[in-house]
Amino acid sequence: MLMSTTPTLEGQTITRYLGVVNGEAIIGANIFKDMFAAVRNVVGGRAGAYERTLADARNIAFEEAAEAASKLGANAVVGIDVDYEVLGSDNGMLMVCVSGTAVVVG
Repeated sequence: MLMSTTPTLEGQTITRYLGVVNGEAIIGANIFKDMFAAVRNVVGGRAGAYERTLADARNIAFEEAAEAASKLGANAVVGIDVDYEVLGSDNGMLMVCVSGTAVVVG
């Protein structure tokens, strides 16, 4: 499945537009990651556990969008937008939403 944030794919012709597809992932950050991130924030550096969690959530959302496009008969998704949101009363959940247009290119 070709996936792009651009509205077209260079060298490809879009022959059919099949509709908007979405993928969402909500992942909780556990207490151990929070503790290590707090220590790292004090001493400096990157929060690797959070980066991996964010990457996992993003990959899940992209996979869901690709699956939805495939069910429509698409072989590409264009115009992809990725949104991030923190949820929960203690901001303990991370939501990643991916949306785009399912198309057939040929």
